[in-house]
Amino acid sequence: MKTQKNLYEQIYDYETLYNAYLEARKNKRYRDEVLVFTANLEEELINLQNHLIHQSYEVGRYKEVIVRIPKKRIILILPFRDRVMQWAIYSVLRPLFERTYITDTYGCIKGRGDLAAARRIQYWLRQFDNDPRTPYVLMMDIRKYFFRIPHDVIIRVLRKKIADERMMWLLELIVRSRTTPFGLPVDAFDVENTPRIWGIGIPVGSLFSQLVANIVLNELDQYVKRSLRIKHYIRYMDNSLIFGYDKSELHRIKAQIERFLHEELGLEFSNASIHKANTGIEFAGFRIWSDKLHIRKSTTLQMKRRLKRVRALYTERRITLEKAISIFQSYRGMLSHCDNKSLVEKVHEDFVLTKSWSEDWPE
Repeated sequence: MKTQKNLYEQIYDYETLYNAYLEARKNKRYRDEVLVFTANLEEELINLQNHLIHQSYEVGRYKEVIVRIPKKRIILILPFRDRVMQWAIYSVLRPLFERTYITDTYGCIKGRGDLAAARRIQYWLRQFDNDPRTPYVLMMDIRKYFFRIPHDVIIRVLRKKIADERMMWLLELIVRSRTTPFGLPVDAFDVENTPRIWGIGIPVGSLFSQLVANIVLNELDQYVKRSLRIKHYIRYMDNSLIFGYDKSELHRIKAQIERFLHEELGLEFSNASIHKANTGIEFAGFRIWSDKLHIRKSTTLQMKRRLKRVRALYTERRITLEKAISIFQSYRGMLSHCDNKSLVEKVHEDFVLTKSWSEDWPE
């Protein structure tokens, strides 16, 4: 793999930082911290630029936000200044690494979202329909991926492509946070109250983490495609599938991948199972057959709860009509790609917006 030099100068280029600011403020421009930064924009960007030039930049302290849908998670949020910095890094590094990805890597890549992944699987399943043999699928999920990636592995993988020492100084500064540990024990259940571990993990919710997550697992993709020579392999973030007609061969492949994950990336499976592919496959939020595509049951329940909450908030006049409709339309767009006609009808039927009346509320 050809290494890249002279990346650091691109990061602190004023135009790069300004464009990063524009990206970081999207849909957030009226938040207090964004308004404060914007009010002194030139000064803030030059100050950030100078810290980079003199390598005196320090990563700000993360703020923790608990999210309970679809499951309890801790989202770590950096100050706006640091989010601008991460957008600058992302804009420079993303094109370099994305060109090394295999075709069937999906998630956090423009044009390769969950629907694209589901359609790709559906395309393969239609091919299998024309074969008299029974197709099987090996489904693999990495245990607590974001919380278990060793920092040493991240740095080693980044160095394969980056030969710029100042760039690596900046990346290592972000990866090996001096203020916040990111890791969790393998058996951790309560992410909110379990003590964090230094030296492993990347923060959930960070733009840089999304990039790193794909860069590290690109090592797995390359191993599967180049060393194992697997044709029907697909990955969506930390979930991956392999199709085949021989169960014993899939078991052998599973053992080889498990060994690679442990020895090369310091990771392990949380689940790896083999079953018939034509009974429907749950992947990237969908249940997939060769002739139909449904939203996964857990995603459906999450959507119904969210829309019920939206109706309640509108009734209590805590959100605007525009906001309520915007959320509904986002789900409507997702449903338009699926074949759940009865679900679509039910969602439309239930989404009725009404307002409560009180003498204390203005008309």
